[in-house]
Amino acid sequence: MAEATIQLSGTKAEQYEQLLPIIQSLADGEEDVIANLANVSAALKQGFGFFWVGFYLVKADELVLGPFQGPIACTRIKKGRGVCGTAWQEKSAILVPNVDEFPGHIACSSASKSEIVVPLIKNNTVIGVLDVDSDRLNDFDETDMLFLTQLCTWLSGIL
Repeated sequence: MAEATIQLSGTKAEQYEQLLPIIQSLADGEEDVIANLANVSAALKQGFGFFWVGFYLVKADELVLGPFQGPIACTRIKKGRGVCGTAWQEKSAILVPNVDEFPGHIACSSASKSEIVVPLIKNNTVIGVLDVDSDRLNDFDETDMLFLTQLCTWLSGIL
């Protein structure tokens, strides 16, 4: 699939159910990590119109910016710092309704209001995180948590 326009409809859950097979088809037969992460970022951004979508990859003792869609981002994040570093340290997804209320939040963009971060875990080791930001408060919920976790579990298996 070289070019696609993603148009989703229905409830949020139905939209994820439509999008996940599209993402899987984009990665079908592609072995390059960067290519796959880039297309996942683009598909999520285009499908849902999120403010910022991207990946940070574990390199030594830091998360390093990987493929993303959106405004310029922070390049490196230490373990335990901000939402991304905390998700890495805790090996669990974190949903933040209001980033201004998250202790130690790293403000890469003042326009970001809410955030969800899901770790990519392979062989019980975090290899990266998916970071999704919204320019609206309380934009993420348990539906996002469920489907983005499913996405990251699948993605970890092909990386």
